[in-house]
Amino acid sequence: MGNDVLLARLMEQAIDDGADLSTLRAIAEAAGELGASRAMARIGLSDAAAHGDLKELREMLGAWRDAKRSAVRAAMAWVLRMLLALVLVGITVKAGWPEWAR
Repeated sequence: MGNDVLLARLMEQAIDDGADLSTLRAIAEAAGELGASRAMARIGLSDAAAHGDLKELREMLGAWRDAKRSAVRAAMAWVLRMLLALVLVGITVKAGWPEWAR
């Protein structure tokens, strides 16, 4: 059973017991905010510098992705150059260039 189903059943049960729907929604929202705050505190992102830390992490991740993309492009360029060089060598051998050099 998922958390959303459990929450829906609990709210349905509370309504059957006479609770007001708006009160239940306020309690659920407050519980969600409290849970999120606790989770952020556990991973060390509850202080005032957390926003800056996340921004810096996003920038570092973007830089990593850019570097990875550049490395892949450079590797592909080298592979293409090597293949073209091999084709050129193959053409010269087929054309009989080693015999011309004698």
